[in-house]
Amino acid sequence: MSEWKVICRVEDIPVLGARRVARPAGVAVAVFRNSQDQVFALLDRCPHKGGPLSQGIVFGTSVACPLHNWAIGLDDGCAKSPDEGCVPTFAVKVENGAVHLDAGELATRAIDLLRPVAGPKVLSPIPLPLAGED
Repeated sequence: MSEWKVICRVEDIPVLGARRVARPAGVAVAVFRNSQDQVFALLDRCPHKGGPLSQGIVFGTSVACPLHNWAIGLDDGCAKSPDEGCVPTFAVKVENGAVHLDAGELATRAIDLLRPVAGPKVLSPIPLPLAGED
């Protein structure tokens, strides 16, 4: 049996937008609301380049990643064709206007995935010769 954690009220999530839910470990979870007041939750990390899905635009039951415009299904977390890849989803329950997430999933699901780091890849330094060495 699941233990549900109250996250916010439905009206606290912008229509066609999202809220982020920080976790003690791992990447945050993005909670989305579409124009029909349906609520979905995904890991806040696009499967393509790790873009923050919470900053994307919701349309229907998808969200467009703000980095490269990949469409990700809010119901299954999968990229729409021709793109490929999936992001973990989280169970959501709306009861009396309150949005709940499964506490067990928040604590354990995808906590091993790292937050992407912006900027160029860091390469190992090449040792330079000291003065007087050839």
